[in-house]
Amino acid sequence: MTLETGADAPDVTAPSQDGEEVSPAFEEPTVLYFYPRDDTPGCTVEANQFQRELETYRDAGVAVYGVSTDDVDSHREFRESEGLEFDLLADPDGEVADAFDVDVRSGAAARTTFVLADGEVKAVYEGVDPDGHAREVLEDALEDGIATLSE
Repeated sequence: MTLETGADAPDVTAPSQDGEEVSPAFEEPTVLYFYPRDDTPGCTVEANQFQRELETYRDAGVAVYGVSTDDVDSHREFRESEGLEFDLLADPDGEVADAFDVDVRSGAAARTTFVLADGEVKAVYEGVDPDGHAREVLEDALEDGIATLSE
C-alpha cells in the first residue's frame, strides 16, 4: 500500500541522470513523481508538463524529481532529448519505489506522485493521468499552503 498523507518521508538516495547520488531531504516542499519508462508517450507528456511548470514550481520554492526504474544512461538521454531541467532519479532495483510503497510491475513503477514537506507526505496522487497532472499538483500545493508564490 502506497505511503499515505501524514506518513514520515523516507530517507532515500538514488543516482541522477548525471550519476551523482541525490538524497532529497523532504524538509522543503518537494514533488517526487514516479513514472513507468523514459521516452514513452505518457511519460514524455508528464515530464514536458513538469518542465513547462518548472519556473513556477521554483518560484514557489518546490523542488521536482522524476523517478523511474530506468538506468542513469536512459535518464540522461531522456532528459537531454526533452530539455528537462529537473533531476531524474534512477531506481533500477526499485529501492526508492519500495521506500514509498509504490507498486512495481514488470519492472516499471506505477504512475504515482508525492508532495512532501516538513519531513512528511503532504499529498499522494495515484493512477495519475499525465496530461494536466503537473498543473494540478502545483495548484493543489498552493491551495493547501504547502507552497507559496513570492509576490
